[in-house]
Amino acid sequence: MRSMSAVLLYNTSSGRGHIESHIEDIKAIFREAGIDIQPKRIDFSKNPFDELEGTELVVICGGDGTINFVINAMKNKGLDLVIGVIPTGTANDFAGAIGMNSNIIIAAQQIAHGKVRRVDCGKVNDKYFVNILSFGVLTTTSQHTSDREKHIVGRLAYLRTGVVDLLNMHSMPLTIRCNGEEHKFEAVMFLAFNGNSAGQFKLAPSSKIEDGMLDILILDYDNTAKTCWNMMHYIINHESGAVHHFRCNKLEVYCNTEEHTDIDGQPGPQMPLNIECVAGALKIKA
Repeated sequence: MRSMSAVLLYNTSSGRGHIESHIEDIKAIFREAGIDIQPKRIDFSKNPFDELEGTELVVICGGDGTINFVINAMKNKGLDLVIGVIPTGTANDFAGAIGMNSNIIIAAQQIAHGKVRRVDCGKVNDKYFVNILSFGVLTTTSQHTSDREKHIVGRLAYLRTGVVDLLNMHSMPLTIRCNGEEHKFEAVMFLAFNGNSAGQFKLAPSSKIEDGMLDILILDYDNTAKTCWNMMHYIINHESGAVHHFRCNKLEVYCNTEEHTDIDGQPGPQMPLNIECVAGALKIKA
């Protein structure tokens, strides 16, 4: 019986940078399952699929940003390969949404012996996102937090940049077109979930990654103290009069101020935004 051809794309900067010490163990797990897997360190200056002809399974070791890079590189090549995820990032929200164990070895076993299923993927303008598209207060914190800080203190590294972001919050006049209707908001934060969490906080607990829909959360603008209270109230209770929550598969977003967007912890496109859920766009092995 022919063994499946696979590649292990790993990012040594993800999480606390321990993945290289596990590579031989991961290879052994796949070898026992009849899968010939070759490790390849990711070079973010190149499309990794330029050199992966004939590969059937791509196992990604990294966090949401690494997964985002690989998925966009794959889609840009017009490929539809089977994807596995070994979570080695800081938050690993997409891995959590597809049910991956946080332990590297157990996650490798899940992929090696798992089944393939289709899950959704978000798309904004010409970019794909696997977990979340966001803009507004606190949404670009990951971009502005160094890998060194993340390695040392993990998710606590976001605290410093998060405080600065809160002190500089401002109102964003948004126009949203969805389901044939137009809505206007004075917002301080916008989130479009394909997954259900951000920084391991389950902000969209009812969101499903296989339902063909995106969960949209919009936080109303207020002063710093009230906004922080509204955010905490929503995180704890999953409800707040200051948070608008709706579901759709396509929407357009317009904003009168210049805002930096974020997709899976990486810089996203500029306004206006054409956002959609691409149902069943990814083949996941888990």
